[in-house]
Amino acid sequence: MALLQMIGFGPTGWGGLLLVAALMTLCVTAVALLIGAILGSLVAWAKLSGSRILRTIGGTYTTVFRGVPELLIIYLVYFGGSSAVTAIGTAMGYEGFLGLPSFAAGALAVGIISGAYQAEVFRGAYLAIPKGELEAAQAIGMNRSLRFRRIIGPQVFRFAIPGIGNVWQLSLKDSALVSVTGLADLMRTSQVAAGSTRQHFLFFIVGGCLYLILTSFSDRIFTSAEKRANRSMPTSLGQA
Repeated sequence: MALLQMIGFGPTGWGGLLLVAALMTLCVTAVALLIGAILGSLVAWAKLSGSRILRTIGGTYTTVFRGVPELLIIYLVYFGGSSAVTAIGTAMGYEGFLGLPSFAAGALAVGIISGAYQAEVFRGAYLAIPKGELEAAQAIGMNRSLRFRRIIGPQVFRFAIPGIGNVWQLSLKDSALVSVTGLADLMRTSQVAAGSTRQHFLFFIVGGCLYLILTSFSDRIFTSAEKRANRSMPTSLGQA
């Protein structure tokens, strides 16, 4: 009974704080995925461009941020960002250390990591578009913006959904590392609860179960989105 009270929603329970922490984890992951989508789109465009310099830059980005440990990237972003903020504050007359907000640092770091993986997802999705459709679109006089709106955009989105779902799951798990910056996410709150109650096994099991609930629910959403996209995909040239 005492153990149930610890994870419950009563005055002495940690249930409410754990749910809030789970919501914080979702927020960090969602913002990181958005940042990664922007970076990944730009990097994918660079790797598909005809410029050797842009391809080199894109390849370097994906190689570095997929090869360096995620925790190291989080440290670099957090402490590097804090140093930059401190330098700016000093230049404006403020004194002392100014730390980068934990949420911003965590979302940016996980977003940079996510962007490296999303770049490959978008690149692969673009290459999966039948070349005949692109050639036919050019033959009937479609300009670039119309080709993107009618053919490239919808098909890249459809082909990319499974890969983006995998990247989301990776980002959701990577967000646990953000706890090192002091952000009260699910991992950090589980650690604090375990240390306060000395029930480490209990709270880490509860934290793990909450992560499984989040990943399972997310997987259902992406699977449903993939089925809907495949079912409703129009014939692009026919509707042009």
